[in-house]
Amino acid sequence: MYILLITIVLALIFDYINGFHDAANSIATIVSTKVLTPFQAVVWAAVFNFVAFWIFKDHAVANTISKTVIKDFITLQVIFSGVIAAILWNLLTWWYGIPTSSSHTLIGGFAGAALTHAVFVNGFNIPWNKIIDSDTIVKSILFIFFAPLMGMAISIFLSIVTMHRNLWIRILIILISTAVTVVIFDRFEENKMDENLQKYIKLDKYKTDYVKAKESLKQNPNDTTLLLEFNKVEKKLNSTKEIYTSLSPVVNNYDKLGADSIARFAYQHGYLKEIEISKLKDEVRNVNDFLILESDAANNKKFEKKYILAKTETEKYKEPIKKYLQKEISLDSTIIALNTIYTIKESNIEKIKSKLSKFNIESNFKKDVEKSDNKYIVWGIVLVSLLFILIYIYVEKIKSPTASSVSNMFKKLQLLSSALFSIGHGGNDAQKVMGIIGAALIAGGQIQEFSQLPSWVPIACYTSIALGTLSGGWRIVKTMGTKITKVTPLEGVSAETAGAFTLFFTGQMGIPVSTTHTITGSIIGVGATKRLSAVRWGVTTSLMVAWILTIPVSAILAALVYWISTFFF
Repeated sequence: MYILLITIVLALIFDYINGFHDAANSIATIVSTKVLTPFQAVVWAAVFNFVAFWIFKDHAVANTISKTVIKDFITLQVIFSGVIAAILWNLLTWWYGIPTSSSHTLIGGFAGAALTHAVFVNGFNIPWNKIIDSDTIVKSILFIFFAPLMGMAISIFLSIVTMHRNLWIRILIILISTAVTVVIFDRFEENKMDENLQKYIKLDKYKTDYVKAKESLKQNPNDTTLLLEFNKVEKKLNSTKEIYTSLSPVVNNYDKLGADSIARFAYQHGYLKEIEISKLKDEVRNVNDFLILESDAANNKKFEKKYILAKTETEKYKEPIKKYLQKEISLDSTIIALNTIYTIKESNIEKIKSKLSKFNIESNFKKDVEKSDNKYIVWGIVLVSLLFILIYIYVEKIKSPTASSVSNMFKKLQLLSSALFSIGHGGNDAQKVMGIIGAALIAGGQIQEFSQLPSWVPIACYTSIALGTLSGGWRIVKTMGTKITKVTPLEGVSAETAGAFTLFFTGQMGIPVSTTHTITGSIIGVGATKRLSAVRWGVTTSLMVAWILTIPVSAILAALVYWISTFFF
């Protein structure tokens, strides 16, 4: 338990360091244009870092990070080593004023420690794609380049639109762009709801089980045990497909029906009946220290037999739980029946009673549906676009436009664009540490999957990154705010808005990108809009070298930390 606590504390320390390391991303342009003083800027950024807590519900980025390493190779020692390596690399690059990616150092450290752990335990016999999730690593590497390119493209577009002299054409372009963005985010919401529905009813699991069972049967066609297992899995898959076919159109109509109506429909039509029994069975056995036993078995072979026995026997919990849910037996009788199947520790009896009496599948399903809702982001984008339009009309049509009034307009707009980017920064980067803490809680046997993440985790992560941002990051502010290109308030608005939109887009897709890479690309974009020579390409090239080195260097550091940690754990 003490290793878990130390790992969580270290993860929050990393989150704090991430805050002041990446504070420059949020405040560099607003400080360099003298819209706010450095102190005012970090307070402004920190506040909106924390505001992200109420805007980002799905935590898709955190879920992705937690799956960087295959579950079998996630141990507390691996996570501990990865976080230590990430902290070391972040402090080193901060000291030299290099704006590198906290996201990629975390991914690199996590992966490097896991690979080292696998070598220590199994030698070099296991291929690396069986240890780490190759999709996450490949996406992370690709977005080292895609994120800044996206930021650059959007900032160039925004700069050109903003500088267009015809106000009405400018407003028309903003309206069209906003409409397209709303449609894109609506599609993100639909895709995420469909993905979450499949996970909730375990369709994705049964698909995987079916493929494995089919492959095993193909290799041993005369094995009657395998044939029975295959038929069992196929039956489950077909049954779940029918549920999915019935629920999918209803869930896709979320904007019209709402989560309450969808959950009520699913419950009343009996689509949640089997899921209810299965989920409650999982929660009951988890309360009885099943996950701790699973974690011990993964790290120590002597616990393996106990774990296999517990897993097999607790599957039989379904029958008494089913009777309890159908009100055929009382709560006390259910506890007696469960205890007869597999012994419940005395200290866990009251906890299990509480779990049984309070569990509500309709409410549980409703929360799962709601977490894909991105209406706050969408309405935020719409309101920001309207605010831009109203300010343009006021300054250029209602008031007589002067150089001074236009400059003041962009200074005020930069407050808004900086706030947007800080929200994106908080929502993107705090989630990465949530993913690591989630993985630690899974490895420590506290939760079974990321969807069970306790509510204190996001609050702690958003608070840590906000406090870190309050501490500032003046070494990197100089690099971001002045060394790449000189930024005016107009260009600051374009760069920050472009960076914010890029973070919102990638966050909705669950892709862990670097806020550093994003804002750097956006700043390069506004500089290139003036002329290519306005960008100091030598500085940019040096930054890109540091970005490319981050994952491998962090992985090597994590490997060394893991090796050293073997003498103490």
